[in-house]
Amino acid sequence: MYNAPLFRSTPGRTRKMPKLKTKRSAAKRFRMTATGKIKAGKAGRRHNLSLGKNRKRKNRLGNTLILERRDERHLKKALPYGLPK
Repeated sequence: MYNAPLFRSTPGRTRKMPKLKTKRSAAKRFRMTATGKIKAGKAGRRHNLSLGKNRKRKNRLGNTLILERRDERHLKKALPYGLPK
């Protein structure tokens, strides 16, 4: 059985590594600030807003969250080409 090469070789061209895929779920959930920090939305503001959550808690859930530096390392693997502004 014939095994096709992983990269097609053409004369005069160098081989390139394949492009990395961006995790689209991560790209939609996070944004970058002007100073380079990463913003994320908070969980818990989708349903059960009238039962069990007071007004102060619901208002706080509306704000965005700045990610910690330790979490940014995990995000860099999921987003090899960076975040949208």
